[in-house]
Amino acid sequence: MKVFFVDRVHPILAERLSKHQFDCIDASILSLEEFQALGNQVEGMVIRARFMLSEAVLSHFPKLSFIARSGSGLENIDQGYCKRKAITLFNSPEGNRTAVAEHALGMLLALMNKFPQAQAQLNNGLWRREENRGEELNGKTVGIIGYGNNGRAFAKLLKGFDVKILAYDKYIKGFGDSQVQESTLHALFEQADVVSLHIPQNKETRAMVNTSFFQSFSKPIYFLNLSRGKIVVTEDLVEALKSGKIKAAGLDVLEYESKDFEVLRNENTSECMDYLIQSHRVILTPHVGGWTKESYFKLSSILADKILAHFSTH
Repeated sequence: MKVFFVDRVHPILAERLSKHQFDCIDASILSLEEFQALGNQVEGMVIRARFMLSEAVLSHFPKLSFIARSGSGLENIDQGYCKRKAITLFNSPEGNRTAVAEHALGMLLALMNKFPQAQAQLNNGLWRREENRGEELNGKTVGIIGYGNNGRAFAKLLKGFDVKILAYDKYIKGFGDSQVQESTLHALFEQADVVSLHIPQNKETRAMVNTSFFQSFSKPIYFLNLSRGKIVVTEDLVEALKSGKIKAAGLDVLEYESKDFEVLRNENTSECMDYLIQSHRVILTPHVGGWTKESYFKLSSILADKILAHFSTH
């Protein structure tokens, strides 16, 4: 089976597939048009996010058997078309869940202890202790929206703190235990001191976090987004920061990212981005929450496990 690697991933995936007679071909330098011209040759595909795999694109590959997405989100793939054409989809959210969880916790602790402000003041020769009096995570209520791989991993790290964890997931039920309380969104709005997003981008979640969402909280919150940028309306987030509805925000993803997550688009972003960049109550990182040395290996190794298991039984 010929498997084309559209994006660069850890070499362990090609190494393991090659040992089982898969023909692994590097297509990472090809344009979309050049890749589509390969047509009937493509039987398997490994991607991250370089191309949007719409029905129009996928129709060029009549022999396509599977698509392997290095990472979790599948929003750049027409899943309905794949289902109709019996194209198997693999992803590897297990591979970077620990990295995302650790990144979220690091952001939260830095924000609660005013690290950005303190660093900026020290850089300017200012030694101001009282202005940088922080808050303890201990005793707070943390709301997790989305209780899949990343949400669960974040909750696992939080168990080392004396916090109340409320988790809301529209599609998963019966997951509450002694450490995590299964919650309604209303209860989370009423009780949360911290809110962290761990949900996929789809028609239901796009622009879900807006002014109405922020206004629903009964008290000011610390806000984290390590899911997808377009879930949050940035203009509304900035207004919530200005009004005090959000105490501070940690954003690893932004509404203004390109579709492949590789660049930040410039159009119509200047005012909001200027505010986020200049605010000492905001930490921004360039979509690297799951981007560790360890996760780079695990994302590909887990994909290899899933692909080889699937084809050993088919």
